[in-house]
Amino acid sequence: MTASDPPGLTMLPVAAPVDAADLLPLYAVPRGRSLVRTMFVASLDGAAEIGGTSAGLGGAMDRQLIGMLRAAADGVLVGAGTLRRENYRAVRPLSARREWRLSAGFAEYPRLVVVSGSLDLDPAQAAFANAPVRPVVITSAAADGGRRAAIGEVADVLVHGKTGVDLTAALAQLRADYGLGHLLCEGGPALFGALHAAGLVDEVCLTISPLLAGAGAGRIIGGPAGELTRMKLRHAIAADSYLFLRYTREDDAGE
Repeated sequence: MTASDPPGLTMLPVAAPVDAADLLPLYAVPRGRSLVRTMFVASLDGAAEIGGTSAGLGGAMDRQLIGMLRAAADGVLVGAGTLRRENYRAVRPLSARREWRLSAGFAEYPRLVVVSGSLDLDPAQAAFANAPVRPVVITSAAADGGRRAAIGEVADVLVHGKTGVDLTAALAQLRADYGLGHLLCEGGPALFGALHAAGLVDEVCLTISPLLAGAGAGRIIGGPAGELTRMKLRHAIAADSYLFLRYTREDDAGE
């Protein structure tokens, strides 16, 4: 931090790639605290994807940061559309991160949690078939019974809401029955929008990519409008022309 930095704000210029051990203290939260942390990457002009996925926007440090934030969470929360588009594999941190999790009091592996209203999911996808711990799928009572039975072979299926998913109730069960207090939401825009509309977003970790994507791509958030939520910038890391930002709710007293 320099003399010109705003009070309470960490500005940390670094060279990429950076060891996760250097980043972890900047993203640490007290063990056992319940929160929803979202993580997204966007271009300079606000695009959330290139060619249908976010992969083209990220860089080496961004990928490292994803792995580190996964390792620091109880569960990884993702929408079914993102699971399909990004071709998710099993959530399986590297051995060094698993060792760190065990030493810090976490389960060895974070649990994958998928939100899907339609249950248009493939049980054979690696995210389910090769999962080191049984994933959880959250849906509503309106979902097709046959699809529910099929995905129930490889995941626990939680039903919350009649015609749409009740995320507030679902997250309460994840915390009470599975011990998943700290959730890392990796998207997509519809899930982010639903979490925001329900007032459930506690943190936003946003990577700004040094790219201009042009018109056509969507934003990192979609769906119905929600109440304005004021956020406070906790740190900004500049690395290899990327900018890594961490925001928390302005009323957050859990730091």
